[in-house]
Amino acid sequence: MRLAHYKSLIIILLILVTSFVTYRWWQGPLLSGYAVVSGPLVQTVVASGRVETVSRAQIGSEITGVVLERFVQEGDRVSRGDLLLVLKSDEISAQVRQAEAELIELATSKRPQAEVDLANAKVQLEQASREAVRRKSTELGILSAEEREKSIEAERLARNNLESARLKAAALAKGNVEETMLRERLAALQAQLAKTKIRAEVDGIVLTRNVEPGDLVQPSQTLFTIALDGATEIRVPFDERNLPLLALQQKAAVIADAYPDQPFPAQINFIAPSIDSQRGTVDVRLTVDPVPDYLRQDMTVSVNVETNKRERALVIPNDALSSISGKRAMVILVRDGKIQRHQITLGLRGLVMSEVISGLKEGDQVLADAESALKDGTRVRIEHKKRVLHNQADQTDSKNELPVKFD
Repeated sequence: MRLAHYKSLIIILLILVTSFVTYRWWQGPLLSGYAVVSGPLVQTVVASGRVETVSRAQIGSEITGVVLERFVQEGDRVSRGDLLLVLKSDEISAQVRQAEAELIELATSKRPQAEVDLANAKVQLEQASREAVRRKSTELGILSAEEREKSIEAERLARNNLESARLKAAALAKGNVEETMLRERLAALQAQLAKTKIRAEVDGIVLTRNVEPGDLVQPSQTLFTIALDGATEIRVPFDERNLPLLALQQKAAVIADAYPDQPFPAQINFIAPSIDSQRGTVDVRLTVDPVPDYLRQDMTVSVNVETNKRERALVIPNDALSSISGKRAMVILVRDGKIQRHQITLGLRGLVMSEVISGLKEGDQVLADAESALKDGTRVRIEHKKRVLHNQADQTDSKNELPVKFD
């Protein structure tokens, strides 16, 4: 009796196990899925960009020379007129000293000598004139015609010498042509000498330096790059597919890769009128005010622009979508334990969730794997995944986020 009782229990247990397995097989495989729910939705566009100042100045040398000394390096703040570097100037300095000496010689030697020469020429002319008059009045028998002609020629020569001395004295006079030429030459040499001292022409921060003492620099060479003081902007190349979503004055949250726990606000102030055909992007600039102390030129940042939002909407996770074309998409709907592919109409698209305009109602269940190869009518069981309704969620939870490009 006891043996028969045990056999009966084993048979009943086998029947139960077989029935359960058969029922599970009939129900189909266990797959991840979601229930369609209502909730808030924020549409954002995300891309990476770089910090830029509005303008940069490239500093170079106007002359060829060898660097004698450099006074600034990257990160230094400079003001207009600050000395950046000095070039060797031995030859130009010698030329300046020579020009200065020539000016001194003009004032102390050449000009006084010209005045003396002019006075002497006047005396000589007076003497020659008196002699010519005296000989002209003498009777022909006493002086020959030749002697008279010599006196007239001597007077003419003295007159010419006087005119020459007068012209020379006038040229060497203070403020006249000779002094002007010397002073202009000195000014030109001093200007060349000044070019050996390269100074900042703007207020800002030194971004790059491309020169060291001993280097030979050329006029076409960029020695320093200075970021001008002024507004700080962020340049972001957004995928051109996001262009309809972007608008001026839209707010954005920005996170520097180096300081991920210190986000700061920004605002769109420029959208490029053209598309970069090589990358398929549109350049967008955002102003930053106030500027965080840690922000540096050319820092890489992530920009999250809020383009729209709904306080309440019927939403579905993006990884439940497939065959997305504009506002149309396909989902795998689960009804009465069976799957069927179903077209829906989308509204706002968030990073993780999208708004459903039509095709689904609250409580409907969809597969998480929208690319499943199972045929319509296949029975399945649903294991609900955790829903994420906000854009702060990890983007890896979704395979069909808005098209963005990280450059």
